[in-house]
Amino acid sequence: MFTGIITGVGRIVEVCPLGEGPAHGVRLSIEAPAGYLDDVALGDSIAINGACMTVTTLDAAASGFTVDVSAESLARTAGLDRPGPVNLEKALRATDRLGGHIVSGHVDGVGRVERFEPVGESWHFEIAAPRALAKYLAYKGSITVNGVSLTVNRVTDSADDCRVDINLIPHTVEHTALGGLRAGDAVNLEIDLIARYVERMLSLDPTTTRPTPSNPEAHA
Repeated sequence: MFTGIITGVGRIVEVCPLGEGPAHGVRLSIEAPAGYLDDVALGDSIAINGACMTVTTLDAAASGFTVDVSAESLARTAGLDRPGPVNLEKALRATDRLGGHIVSGHVDGVGRVERFEPVGESWHFEIAAPRALAKYLAYKGSITVNGVSLTVNRVTDSADDCRVDINLIPHTVEHTALGGLRAGDAVNLEIDLIARYVERMLSLDPTTTRPTPSNPEAHA
């Protein structure tokens, strides 16, 4: 579990295929900020551009670690197949502050940057999200973009996609990898977890849905 508050900007320094052909994934070698891995252990979860990954090797002294990304994950995410800067967030502790919103680290879709331009002291950030995610996006709701928890300022639906307008303050641009994005770039999107459950509850027909007993023998 994560919050969408980026705790470090790292860099993918090497991408190594785990086999030949599209059925195989890749191993990413990632360089983290100095001291970032001091409290990280093998097997820990770290969100990389919003995608939850498992630390497979670790060299805290050299601020380096690796993760294995499956072919399925590569097909459903953006920015994990080439070297470059990435947003990092370590998994949430029970005692941590929930500064953003509840984030699972599971990418729901890949969007496209339509606009990224300065407006006053801030930045206007417009994303074209897949049409299938439109029902989960709302004015002043939350969305995770490349692992960053952001507030939706406007939603515009069309037959092809859903346009989401976001205001980025200078701090966000300067302290995440979002500052390097340009129009046309692909980004990882995760919808609000609560919206996902609300949609599920509303879509079920109570006349045809029966709860499954936790102990079937006890109800025989």
